[in-house]
Amino acid sequence: MDQGLRLLEDGQAQRLFVSGVYRGVEVDELLEVAARRPEDLRCCIELGYAAGNTRENAQETGDWVRRNDLRSLRLVTAAYHMPRSLMELRRAVPGVEILAEPVFPEAFREEDWRWRVRSLALLVNEYAKYLIASLRQPLPLSEEGSDETTGNRQEGATKGIVSE
Repeated sequence: MDQGLRLLEDGQAQRLFVSGVYRGVEVDELLEVAARRPEDLRCCIELGYAAGNTRENAQETGDWVRRNDLRSLRLVTAAYHMPRSLMELRRAVPGVEILAEPVFPEAFREEDWRWRVRSLALLVNEYAKYLIASLRQPLPLSEEGSDETTGNRQEGATKGIVSE
């Protein structure tokens, strides 16, 4: 969530949606844990409580994107989880530009993951889930045939961030 807050603070997005939050957790509590002042960011953050897995995160996010009429968003999630998250989110919001913002949590260090059994197991597990998810249904083709992760934004695109 820290990267999502940074993007919001830096003006690279107008809103932050955090999907799959535990029921009972409120925005002020998350901001306190993240060492941010609630009065500075409270207005721009919305929490989603319905999702319990990646596919549900994408569906919940899709509902938020449609409610807010967004045309682009940044997906913030762990680097090892990004391919599957992008796939599920593209299915949920075809035609919306999605910019990947991968983060590298402690459990998956970019520089030494090959030598850490826990990181390798996490990666293998995530890859297996990716393969299973990819068999469920094909990805929709982009209308323009462009790669949605390149960062080429349409003029006037509404910005949002999704953090899983």
